[in-house]
Amino acid sequence: MKRAVFLLAAAIAQSQSRKVTDEEVRRVHASALVIDTHNDVTSDTLAGLDIGPRRAKGHTDVPRLKEGGVGAVFFAAYVKADTVKTNRAAHRALEMIDTIRFDIVAKHPDHFQFAPTADQILSARKAGKIAALIGIEGGHAIEDSPRLLRTFFDLGVRYMTLTHSNSNHWADSSGSKEKPNNGLSPLGKQIVAEMNRLGMMVDISHVSDKTFFDTLAVSTAPPFASHSSCRAISNIPRNMTDEMIVALARRGGVVQINFGCEFLSQKSANTSSWTNKAIPKSADKNIIRATLHDAVEHIDHVVKIAGIDAVGIGSDFDGVPCVPVGLEDVSKFPNLTRALLEKGYTAPQIHKIYGGNLLRVMRAAEAEAARARR
Repeated sequence: MKRAVFLLAAAIAQSQSRKVTDEEVRRVHASALVIDTHNDVTSDTLAGLDIGPRRAKGHTDVPRLKEGGVGAVFFAAYVKADTVKTNRAAHRALEMIDTIRFDIVAKHPDHFQFAPTADQILSARKAGKIAALIGIEGGHAIEDSPRLLRTFFDLGVRYMTLTHSNSNHWADSSGSKEKPNNGLSPLGKQIVAEMNRLGMMVDISHVSDKTFFDTLAVSTAPPFASHSSCRAISNIPRNMTDEMIVALARRGGVVQINFGCEFLSQKSANTSSWTNKAIPKSADKNIIRATLHDAVEHIDHVVKIAGIDAVGIGSDFDGVPCVPVGLEDVSKFPNLTRALLEKGYTAPQIHKIYGGNLLRVMRAAEAEAARARR
């Protein structure tokens, strides 16, 4: 049965483009619960941005979220690596959590509803509001303390990226040449276990390959990648190998596709200082931009090798320097719906990609926490 489902999904991913009407796009998109698992507008709101009015720059604001039919957003509590040097990582995490809860949700209660559980995401949708959630980006935020991890969970954090571009004291990063832990240290395994006990999703974006496999071996709930793409298409360390994607899928996890140009296109990666240190930042204006087609290619690739249940969306809007033509901001999600329909994906499959798969992972984390309490 699983083999048949896999072959069907692969066949759909390889199908030829078909004609799609505007009405079909509108109907399918409106029926989907679009959950974006990584949005970095929080760095701007912390600096004073009001997310309410439309703005000329950036990727995210309330009018464009509504135009894009976005149903839920995991706002990133991004903790800069340099906060470790000044012993202010936890301080930064608290400020980022506050900007999500206060500057976004509390200031705009007509548009957002804080929704730290899967059921509350659905309740927010029924109320006609955008569900707002929190994901910590950078495990150094907890300053090696499971006690701080529990405090952040109590404040509403529902996933944590084990590392950012820096390795910390208990997990190695894909962005660091130094791998002091050779994957997860004993403390790292303890932290993953505590995340499982709490019901906090374990995010393996940004981790080294060894950390990824160590996490898969010790986590009792399915980990997920909140904003990563496929290394087979764009060979950068932040992306996942086919072996990693398949292994994650076998555990029930999901790869949430990142829309950063360098993540989607090898040509973009080759012409960007962000991934090619030999290129000066001044040359970034000449980067070869990715396209909507590239994003669909990554979704297709995951479906082909791991099945329709293994893929979702983690845009990284407002956190990457370049986004694809056709996916310029949060208002453009209907373009992706059209492209997926043209590729042959059905409405139920698109529903899985946009939110169904992530809700399943979230419910699995919640169920594991409930089991641990028994």
